Amino acid sequence: MPAGTRHTGSPESRTVVVTGGTRGVGAGIARAFLRSGARVVVCARRPPDRPVTAAGRTARHLSADLRDEAAVSALFDRVAAEYGRLDVLVNNAGGTPYRPLAAAGAGRHARIVALNLLAPLTASLAAYPLLRERPGGCVLMVGSVSGTRPSPGTAAYGAAKAGLHSLARTMAVEWAPDVRVNTLVPGPVRTESARLHYGDAAGLAAVARTVPAGRLAEPDEIGAAAVFLASAEAAHITGAELLVHGGGERPAFLAAATVNHGNPEIPQSHEIPESHEEPPA
Repeated sequence: MPAGTRHTGSPESRTVVVTGGTRGVGAGIARAFLRSGARVVVCARRPPDRPVTAAGRTARHLSADLRDEAAVSALFDRVAAEYGRLDVLVNNAGGTPYRPLAAAGAGRHARIVALNLLAPLTASLAAYPLLRERPGGCVLMVGSVSGTRPSPGTAAYGAAKAGLHSLARTMAVEWAPDVRVNTLVPGPVRTESARLHYGDAAGLAAVARTVPAGRLAEPDEIGAAAVFLASAEAAHITGAELLVHGGGERPAFLAAATVNHGNPEIPQSHEIPESHEEPPA
């Protein structure tokens, strides 16, 4: 191993905490770490309807309200007492209903920011003393493409995710080299709640067609990316954002344009202007 590399230890010895890990993307991440052999703790206010399992292993659920600083501190005290170590924290808990800005007061929007930005900050600060004790400790933030573009109907969520991306980059600098910090940036994911955001089967199919890969991501695919970022193979990756979005979104102006539809190449009659000016995207 190159000099200066900080090994994460064998997968079987690692302890991983996944916030919001009882369903959706969080459960996919928890399953991926279970398959790697890690001991996985999932935390949420309520236990899952069914235990999160994979490869004959089961994640342990511990209850905690991540917006309560005292409860978060107690959670990591318990992890330290019962497992003796913490290697990976995945800040996945979050979400939002569809709520246009003018449809609610500032207090409701503030609660979305608290869940999606302040809760990951609180959890990271509580986990930091444990993570820095061992080589290879890392924090993974679960961001969103909503934090990289306008997010109509979920403005507070998009703003919180943009802040989370920034927080992770700064945290990576301040906590280096003891703790690595990276961000997963998913696009649309096929979870239990996907219909709440995209509608029925026709709506899901229509959204899938906007993704260059032609489909929504599966939660376990986000999990596979998380396991990689937490692995020894990613030991020199910190302060980074890994886009797991199937190629992103096709620019709307391409569909709106009245030329070049279906043409694999620009016709020879279309000359490039000498000014080399390009239309705004």
